[in-house]
Amino acid sequence: MRHLDFTPLFRSTVGFDRLVHMLDAANGFDAGSYPPYNIERTAENAYRITMAVAGFSGADLKVDVRENMLSVKGDKAPETTERQYLHQGIANRAFERRFQLADHVEVTGASISDGVLSLDLVRNLPEKLKPRTIAITVDTTPKQIEAKAAA
Repeated sequence: MRHLDFTPLFRSTVGFDRLVHMLDAANGFDAGSYPPYNIERTAENAYRITMAVAGFSGADLKVDVRENMLSVKGDKAPETTERQYLHQGIANRAFERRFQLADHVEVTGASISDGVLSLDLVRNLPEKLKPRTIAITVDTTPKQIEAKAAA
């Protein structure tokens, strides 16, 4: 894959430097595939991230949000009993999965059920950023054109 040069965007935009840095970082970023996850839109301003975390309990997982970065970490404590596996297909390795959140997106809840971690997010736009309609007033008073007297 070739490298994309975002220098022209720096020259022609003001205030979008964070977006350009994110694009530049994503260009060379390999997130891996463990654990698998889905991102879905559940309403106009609501989202859900579901992650397959089989073998992890709620105590083994940590969810943090810091400066528009959502981080999900899983670290399973080593087993105290010695087991002899004939086949071990369930991955219990530690992981960290990060998601860049847009401005005004907040994590409202997290739950785990049947090996699936669900994270609920909502976008709360401040009133000043919501679209609004401006009423147009119409002046209905008749205008009179004054005739200038010939001097």
